[in-house]
Amino acid sequence: MSDHYLGIDVHKTESQVAVIDEMGEVTEEVRVENANLDEIAQKYAGSDAALEATSNYFTIYDTLDEYLDVTLANPVKADWLAGQKQKNDRVDAKQLARFLRLNEVPESYVPSRKLRRCRALARSRKKLVNKRTDFKNEVSALLDQTGNVYDGKLWTEGGREFLAELTLEEPYEMVLDQWLEAVDEFTVKIKRLQRKIETVATELEETTLLMSAPGVAAYSGVMILSELGEVDRFDRSSEAVSYAGLDPVVRESGDSRTEHGISKEGNGYLRWILVQCANTAVHNAKDPYLSEFYWRLRETRNKPHKVAIVATARKLLVSLFHMLSREEPYDPPGVSA
Repeated sequence: MSDHYLGIDVHKTESQVAVIDEMGEVTEEVRVENANLDEIAQKYAGSDAALEATSNYFTIYDTLDEYLDVTLANPVKADWLAGQKQKNDRVDAKQLARFLRLNEVPESYVPSRKLRRCRALARSRKKLVNKRTDFKNEVSALLDQTGNVYDGKLWTEGGREFLAELTLEEPYEMVLDQWLEAVDEFTVKIKRLQRKIETVATELEETTLLMSAPGVAAYSGVMILSELGEVDRFDRSSEAVSYAGLDPVVRESGDSRTEHGISKEGNGYLRWILVQCANTAVHNAKDPYLSEFYWRLRETRNKPHKVAIVATARKLLVSLFHMLSREEPYDPPGVSA
């Protein structure tokens, strides 16, 4: 049993710290600059600490973890944190410490430093692609505004030739040039990041394993690994499915049991990339195992594409979970004739 319990309410440059003893009495309250948190950690070395998950918690977590047994509190599951109408640093810090003493702090997962680096690469690439898409949409909107139509895919070689030869009156000509320059600049950034991701993917055993599955390439492999985290933290595949928010919502009433949409309560990045991989596996790679499952839902059970592809993503995740757990490449069960 710990002698002291520290509750730490973290902000951008400083934190509020509350310390209680094993009897539940507050022994110290202090506001400290984040750069000096290691002094508090050393003072109470060997004790338990809890801090709320924030945007800058990684560095602080690593600092504290050198000396303390740190729990990262999940504010979504801690209603005594999320439900407060008015945030109060001193109250939050004391609440964290008190619930930590009672072993009632719902914990958030903290990925390893290796996985954090992978996550930074994968998430950054996704954000750059999203930004580029915004500018592409601006180009399409400008063509609509000026009454110009291109019969084909605009962002192919033919589409770019059409845009290069297009003559518009000012200021539309200048605006179009700006949008196109932005698209090209983001394309350069994305390619640069992609090269780094591909290098990282080849250096990691886990991503090499994941890339043996259909629809999973370097980028998707790095994102899946970094968002799913260490697979041994899950006891079974259903826990990984729930973490991704791909578990169906089930409602029971009397003797009736109905399944609704997925929960979407888990990791949104993981859920998104799994759906992308499932689409590729079914429609491009045409993997027999996943394709048969998808088309059975579509044709036999009349499920719409969105429902079928999400279910296929869930099935893919189960396969990936077992691959990582057993350290074996993709090898699905035999597909029926």
